[in-house]
Amino acid sequence: MKQKQDDYFLRIINLRKSFGDLHVLRGINLNVRHRERVIIIGPSGGGKSTLLRCAMGLETIDEGEILVENEPYIICDRKRRQSAISKKIQLQVGMVFQSFNLFPHLTVMQNLMLSPIKVRKMPKREAFEKSRSLLKKIGLEDKINEYPARLSGGQKQRVAIVRALVMDPKIMLFDEVTSALDPELIKEVLDVMKQLALEGMTMLVVTHEMSFAKDVGERVILIDEGRIVEEGEPEIFFSKPREERTRQFLSHFLET
Repeated sequence: MKQKQDDYFLRIINLRKSFGDLHVLRGINLNVRHRERVIIIGPSGGGKSTLLRCAMGLETIDEGEILVENEPYIICDRKRRQSAISKKIQLQVGMVFQSFNLFPHLTVMQNLMLSPIKVRKMPKREAFEKSRSLLKKIGLEDKINEYPARLSGGQKQRVAIVRALVMDPKIMLFDEVTSALDPELIKEVLDVMKQLALEGMTMLVVTHEMSFAKDVGERVILIDEGRIVEEGEPEIFFSKPREERTRQFLSHFLET
């Protein structure tokens, strides 16, 4: 059934992005419904991370539009004049990176409370209680006063997820959040993401974890050379891909 525009939480329209002569995104069109979990896969350098960074407002765009709940978020015309990013809308978007990005000189709790207090002007007590509640939910309440250096990679990434969640985002962007982790630590991070999915969080996830894509994703997208090559429901996407490039990628991935 054809989706109405009102059904979409995030709309990315004809998004183009270059770094000098390197064309990274070549007219991306992507819609994400409310509560939908969209998984993006593809080879390194294909534009996946850049797409998420543009959606977060961390990169300027050369052309296109990004709308959140049909409200203009980021717009750039053909003369490459980008409108100001809507800070109000940006607060609805949370992002978790592969490199954690925790402040090493701050404790776990200080890392979590910083943005709610500084950006959302949340009272300290409220920020503390909200952060503690989320830490307890993922089994890290006992790490409140630890510094990042004393955490495992999986613990750091779970704290990074909580840091995004404490800002009450309506959509979460995940950029290869398990790629820097040892294999035995990947599951604890994916379990947190699976729980978010069960709770109805709208999610746009770049990953190489194919089992996660199959189990959690409602739609899987292959991006290569700055274009969407193929998209579909996981069951069909992985078992009967239409495009030869998709078959090549999946075959190579399974072999490695």
